Amino acid sequence: MSVELQNHVAFETVLQHLDSGVLLFDSRGNICFTNQEMTRLLETSEEVLIGCSLLKLFRDQRIRRDFRSHMVHITKHMLRRKIQTYELVETNRHWLITRTNIKELDGYCLLTIKDVSQYKEVEQTAFAQDKLAMLGQIAAAIAHEIRNPLTAIRGFIQLLRPYLKAVGKEEYSRIILAEIDRANDIIVEFLDSSKPTKPEKTCIPIRLLLKDVVMLAESEALMRGCEIRFSEQGILDSKVSIDVKQMKQVILNLVKNAMDAICDSGKEEPGMIDLSLENEGEQLQIIIRDNGKGMNKLSLKRLFDPFYTTKATGTGIGLSVSERIIKNHGGSISVDSQLGLGTEFIISLPKATG
Repeated sequence: MSVELQNHVAFETVLQHLDSGVLLFDSRGNICFTNQEMTRLLETSEEVLIGCSLLKLFRDQRIRRDFRSHMVHITKHMLRRKIQTYELVETNRHWLITRTNIKELDGYCLLTIKDVSQYKEVEQTAFAQDKLAMLGQIAAAIAHEIRNPLTAIRGFIQLLRPYLKAVGKEEYSRIILAEIDRANDIIVEFLDSSKPTKPEKTCIPIRLLLKDVVMLAESEALMRGCEIRFSEQGILDSKVSIDVKQMKQVILNLVKNAMDAICDSGKEEPGMIDLSLENEGEQLQIIIRDNGKGMNKLSLKRLFDPFYTTKATGTGIGLSVSERIIKNHGGSISVDSQLGLGTEFIISLPKATG
């Protein structure tokens, strides 16, 4: 075997074992080489692809329809804008597509597709951690610079209450104190979100936690035209090991978010918030479902990002803190939502052992 042939075989072996899908087009626009990763991505065989032009590739019924439509879109985008790389996001997967024209090979064109989902996930995790670190610094600064002056202002307003009452302006003091308390609540929320506190766990029946939440939220729900319904579904004795205070904070936050979504929906139908429990093997699921306004795909994607909020008066802290609390308990939280139909949160927690 000649040295040139040996090199050719070696190069082909390397390309076959790349973690990127490879399509090599000759000067006439026909595929003359592909590798194992590309056939896996396209869910087809090398025999189908070799000799196939780009146009035939778009029309070939043996190749996944969704992938063909993506390829048409990407090709148009690349040709119109004359770009060499394109990122495709498909059902939480990230694909990096690269086109390279090889002048040395008389007009041959190389198309590569790489799944970069894991890299994106690492990047997003690092970005979230950076934001949480920044959040801690902001919280500390706010606590030092604002909380003490607010305490002093609150004290002076209380001293002035008799004078305001004497001139018929006692309502002013009530409004000022309420606004100071609201500002303090926001500061406390920032402070809590910056502290990765370890949960102090207690083993309790899950139904008791939800009953407490329903009792705490019921009066506010009625005032806002909502009804909270709680279904236990026959798992009365199921227990979880949790920090009761922290987990109560999480579920109350989700219930209050559901109230806001219902009030913002503008629907004439009664507002319903359903709490239920389901048994999933070694996990217990707490399901919180509402018939509010729902969310779009962008909001769903960024829902647990610190500082992201769709509310005019929101801080964007509550859900990111809730997610961290649940993860500290060894659990997970997921969400499903549709605009105009409502939202469903599912909290999964490990059952208590023993």
